[in-house]
Order: sequence, then structure tokens, then C-alpha cells
Amino acid sequence: MKIKVDFDLCESNALCEAMAPEVFELDDDDYLQLKTEETTDENIANVKRAVAACPRAAISLED
Repeated sequence: MKIKVDFDLCESNALCEAMAPEVFELDDDDYLQLKTEETTDENIANVKRAVAACPRAAISLED
């Protein structure tokens, strides 16, 4: 699955980074960066938790 972020909605509050640090990261300017756009068997559970926890629904998954 592909990870999509709507950066216009993203508030960079780092909830996603806390849940899936292998995928999400805030840079030095507090902007969200994706380390990868693809899920793996190892990170899918954490990514799904991050999607569900995003307060602005800025993160989604696509087939």
C-alpha cells in the first residue's frame, strides 16, 4: 500500500512519528517528511495506527 500525506492539512504534531518512526519524521523545521511511501509487512500495523490517530486526517493509505 502507498502512504499519502495531505501536507496542506498536516499540522506536524508528530503523533505519526511517535507511532511509526520508521516511516514518519519531522525535519529540523518541524515539517513532516516521509522516509518511505510504501508500507511493508513490518510497518503496516504502525502506519495504520498513525493514520487512525492523525487529528486532521492528513494521512491515508492507497492500494
